[in-house]
Amino acid sequence: MKTIDTILKEYYGYDTFRPGQKELIQSLMNGQDVLGIMPTGGGKSLCYQIPAICQEGTGIVISPLISLMKDQVDALQTMGVKAGYINSQLDPATYRETMDKALFGYYDLLYIAPERIASEHFLNTLGHMNINIVAVDEAHCISQWGQDFRPSYQTIPQLRDVVSAGVPFAAFTATATTLVKNDITEQLRLQSPHEFVASFDRPNLYFSVISSKQKSKDVFRYIGKEGATIIYCNTRKNVESVYNNLVKKGLPATYYHAGIPTQERNKNQDDFIYDRKPIIVATNAFGMGIDKSNVRKVIHYNMPLDMESYYQEAGRAGRDGAPAEAVLLYSGQDIITNTFLIEQGNQPHAKDKLNRMISYCKTGKCLRTYILNYFDETPNWTRCEHCSNCDGQTETMDVTVECQKILSCIYRMDQRFGTGMVTDVLRGKNNERIRQFRFEQLSTYGIMAKYTDSTIKDIISLMLSEGYLTLSGDKYPILNFTQKSNALLQAEDTLIMTRKIVEEIPHTIAEAVDYDESLFEELRKLRLEIAQEIGKPPFVVFTDKSLIDMANKLPTTDHEFLDIHGVGQSKLVNYGETFMAIVKEYKESK
Repeated sequence: MKTIDTILKEYYGYDTFRPGQKELIQSLMNGQDVLGIMPTGGGKSLCYQIPAICQEGTGIVISPLISLMKDQVDALQTMGVKAGYINSQLDPATYRETMDKALFGYYDLLYIAPERIASEHFLNTLGHMNINIVAVDEAHCISQWGQDFRPSYQTIPQLRDVVSAGVPFAAFTATATTLVKNDITEQLRLQSPHEFVASFDRPNLYFSVISSKQKSKDVFRYIGKEGATIIYCNTRKNVESVYNNLVKKGLPATYYHAGIPTQERNKNQDDFIYDRKPIIVATNAFGMGIDKSNVRKVIHYNMPLDMESYYQEAGRAGRDGAPAEAVLLYSGQDIITNTFLIEQGNQPHAKDKLNRMISYCKTGKCLRTYILNYFDETPNWTRCEHCSNCDGQTETMDVTVECQKILSCIYRMDQRFGTGMVTDVLRGKNNERIRQFRFEQLSTYGIMAKYTDSTIKDIISLMLSEGYLTLSGDKYPILNFTQKSNALLQAEDTLIMTRKIVEEIPHTIAEAVDYDESLFEELRKLRLEIAQEIGKPPFVVFTDKSLIDMANKLPTTDHEFLDIHGVGQSKLVNYGETFMAIVKEYKESK
């Protein structure tokens, strides 16, 4: 029998295992159940494939998606592994042939859909096979606490009664909180499993959260010029709208959602996988199990409903370990829409999950730290210097007084209207609906006239996420008080909002700050060149405010450069020399 190290080199072409892989494999080889929590691209497939290949008999792999099965089996076959799959797309003759081969021990690995377990004939066949391992991929699907619960997964424990005693069960997932992890163990009846939880940190992924008022325009700023890009939208309508806009701009794009005919949908998917169309716009129906390693960018056009979904989808970028980026465009409307959808649904814990997602969008702290904390992991840094919050600038403001004004207005409007109408009253707008209800006579009419619509809506969104407001209504979302509202109204509670500083130069700034505009333009050109080289937005390298400060203070030493607005040690090391060279050249020319 070949050793696991020999298999690793011979079949996979790797010299060494990643952390945790060898221990998981050895546990399975010793007949012990295992639970592997490993991020997308972390090498979990290898952990159950090698034990099946190394031992006599066949490994059964339960996989949720037909496309994933086919991709995995195709890859294994090209490596010389005897692999097959059973799913609903097989014609009767092929199904019988595959089952006969399985019964006589031909396969090293046999992939099946969880729905197949409901077939008595299939279970009888399994009972006569020499099975050496049962592996459950995307195991979070068995948990009602997970973001992708599938009732068909709850049939899997039946296999315990079919296969021989002592056959180990392996559960693998890319996203699982402690709650989901414990539920997987209980549901699958794992016996004292060997657990390995890999770090959820993806050092090659740059995370960005962008508050966007014009998503249809902003999305073009973030589409990668090189490599593949996935753009996720929350509805089929948004998918088609974004796709049509991309095509109008002449970009090589395709699209994917469940409403597209199967043949066309498969073609579109292949166009993306084979790089014929490097940009795909899709709902979350696309992606789980898509093994495309060269995705350089994942853009979320809408805020997802939970962190598990977001991280799994974002993690489809940079699976080859090369630099990649995950961009989330969000708006106050996303928050309002998602809150309304959650409150109309019947999903347990959905509201809590959404609030955590909203907090991620609103936080001014390190984005990677927030993600890791969510998955019960504590990083060894405070600022990662590799996300938009650490690279950019944020400001905090106490919005308690503003919240009191909003709550007072909602109260005086009898808690019968939604965000748009409340905002119009607060801003003192004069329209037919306001006159119809005589809201211009309210004491709160126009008390936030100096605020923009978006600012008021952002504050309302924050109040929703923090539980100071809730939404009701069958057709249109209506703002209502909660048990917490009065504490905020009476200033017993305070509410702090974190906002990203807009990366624009006001027309008055050149007058307010003494700097050389020609030098500023030279620095901006350099910033653009570097941004293009690393594939990131220019303000990630330096904000305009930083460049203005350089053009004003003219730094030529490390100490002086560290004194520039927004410059830390990392930016000194990465960019200091090149930017100071421009400054030195400028000073010498004077």
